[in-house]
Amino acid sequence: MRVFLRLHVLDRLAIGLLVTGLVCLATGLLPAGPAGDAMERIAPLLAFLGTVIVLAELTSKAEVFDVVAARVARAGRGSYAALFLLCVAFASVTTIALNLDTTAVLLTPVMLALASRVGIAAVPLAMTTVWLANTASLLLPVSNLTNLLAADRVALSPAGLAARMWAPQAAAIAVTMVCLWVFFWRRGRRGEGAAAAGGPGAARPEDVRQEAGDDARARGRYRTPPVHRPADPVLFRACALACAGFLVAILVADVELWVASAAAAAVAVAAFAVRRRSELRPSLVPWRLLVMVPGMFLVVETVNANGLHELLAAAVGDDGGLAGLLRAAAVGAGLSNVLNNLPVYLAGEAAVPLGNQDQLLALLIGTNVGPVVTPWASLATLLWYERCHAYGVRVPVTRLLGTGAVLAVSAVAASVAALALTG
Repeated sequence: MRVFLRLHVLDRLAIGLLVTGLVCLATGLLPAGPAGDAMERIAPLLAFLGTVIVLAELTSKAEVFDVVAARVARAGRGSYAALFLLCVAFASVTTIALNLDTTAVLLTPVMLALASRVGIAAVPLAMTTVWLANTASLLLPVSNLTNLLAADRVALSPAGLAARMWAPQAAAIAVTMVCLWVFFWRRGRRGEGAAAAGGPGAARPEDVRQEAGDDARARGRYRTPPVHRPADPVLFRACALACAGFLVAILVADVELWVASAAAAAVAVAAFAVRRRSELRPSLVPWRLLVMVPGMFLVVETVNANGLHELLAAAVGDDGGLAGLLRAAAVGAGLSNVLNNLPVYLAGEAAVPLGNQDQLLALLIGTNVGPVVTPWASLATLLWYERCHAYGVRVPVTRLLGTGAVLAVSAVAASVAALALTG
């Protein structure tokens, strides 16, 4: 018991979910059939999640993201507006191409370190990361684990999904940009909640205060950081090529996602085995996620088998028109913020009538774009919250809930409207 209590709260949550799910299975509350079907469906997801996080962790250690972040800051040339657009693009591309959990795990500390380097508040950059980790995850199967769960029912190739979801994705990002600027980035807001980001390479608090003063005297312009040069150019190139190969494999070749991520991770591991073997530790493997995800699915499947399915079917309905699409998206977004978007999508999918592909895509929009209100609504938000806590950045919960609710409602509605207009 003492060992359990010493664990991180998220570790305890993950273990608790898995134990609860297994107890439900052992006692018969969860029938073996639905449990087996759920585990079979998420097995490729777990393989993908485990390998893509290892790839991303090693890519971060090779300083690929740091080089890109420094170039983003320099490209902004001291302009807040330009930096805002570049950070939005950086977070969006990372989410679309490398998965929202990768954005939460690796881009969050890069953005917080970027805040220290350029002498601006960390909160706007932190919120840019977490919001776009969710709202920019519609375009490709790799972008969100819910997209992988939807692959069989949606029956679209990566290019086909992108062709169908480009308009909803553009709408979601556009609304997110408006909310980010109004709530966090505009003059008078971007300095609120400023905190020095901790961690390696962070500026001292007195330096940040001095830089903030310099920034104010410069009338809204930030200090441009120097060029970042990786300590090991060989590792940098190897990991950058591994990421590029991963993207080519999933976008061009007909390769399963977990196979592509495993191959790319193997390249990164091999490079580190030759150049910096000490970095290859068991902690690279995201054990918490690999325990938490099956636990969440078992628990929600238990609820689903004991009445949730009927409630979802009644709530979603069978209307394939705009009203039906909005209804399905609202159910997905609402329940995701109460429970979690991954098992909610799986449960909601069964409630959508066969043949109603647009209604299924609307549910996907709700479970992807909507989980921005509560900290547990998606794995990405949980991971982001943990990283912010570790770096000493605090976002008031009331502000997180209030601004997240505005974003969820407006972005989901705009994305569903775009889906209907382009259908």
